[in-house]
Amino acid sequence: MVLKQTLTVMESLESAYVTGEKVKELFSPYENVEVTVQTVTGEKGSTDFVKVVIPGSDGKSKGGNAPTVGIIGRLGGIGARPSRIGLVSDADGAVAAVASALKLADMQAKGDTLLGDVLVTTHICPDAPTLPHDPVDFMDSPVDILTMNKYEVLPEMEVILSIDTTKGNRVVNHKGIAISPTVKEGYILRVSDDLLRIMEMSTGQLPVTFPITTQDITPYGNDLYHINSILQPAVATDSPVVGVAITAQSIVPGCGTGASHETDIADAVRFAVEVAKEATNGTCTFFSTDEFNRITDLYGSMKVLQTLGQKTAQQ
Repeated sequence: MVLKQTLTVMESLESAYVTGEKVKELFSPYENVEVTVQTVTGEKGSTDFVKVVIPGSDGKSKGGNAPTVGIIGRLGGIGARPSRIGLVSDADGAVAAVASALKLADMQAKGDTLLGDVLVTTHICPDAPTLPHDPVDFMDSPVDILTMNKYEVLPEMEVILSIDTTKGNRVVNHKGIAISPTVKEGYILRVSDDLLRIMEMSTGQLPVTFPITTQDITPYGNDLYHINSILQPAVATDSPVVGVAITAQSIVPGCGTGASHETDIADAVRFAVEVAKEATNGTCTFFSTDEFNRITDLYGSMKVLQTLGQKTAQQ
């Protein structure tokens, strides 16, 4: 049951006074969980980056060998005050990530410890700026995308789920969640059968996927259209990344309030927790190593796309 954690986190984040330290307090009952907060200031304000480490019984943090799973709550900001009052739609990624960490911490306290470590990262900003975008406005961020990747994409993450609100478009017309194909080292691979299976079980519905293009896996700042920032972690790591989109049938601006649906966020949390369970014990893979090796043998390295994109973003 993850709705409890989802509601707890939503209540905590829906405040003009929320900070990373307030989020850290949610984990105070769990002595084995490590939470760190770092405030970073950019040209458009400041935000608190939060990292939660839930250690596994055979995790690398304890000298073990089990895989490490990363869960990233991707967003511009949880609020757009003073122009918007309340929790914005874009906050769903942060809510889902923190709620996933809270559920995993509670499971561990009750004796259900995963084999591998789970690292959860996101950032907390209740007064982020907005950004014009077609067909509806996005939330902007106080810091640039390279800074966000620096604090949210950790080298220890061997597989990554990037959770992001993805409602401001006309290509995903489904209320709930959807997943992307796996992205690795500049390649868009096929959708993981294991993740589809887990999605079917965790939602009780047929799995839903959403399309991405090469443009979506290039860094922001290169004047190319992106569906949103959900696949931006892929430009900062060689690990496989899968986007978990919280979606709607209608087009909803990221800066819209009153548009966060608890049950949809809970679906994302349940999916992330189940993936973490299986990915750390080796029963879930994000991609086929053999297929990936054949692709790279045929086409060579696509990392030049990432390098060029990063250079563009820095100029």
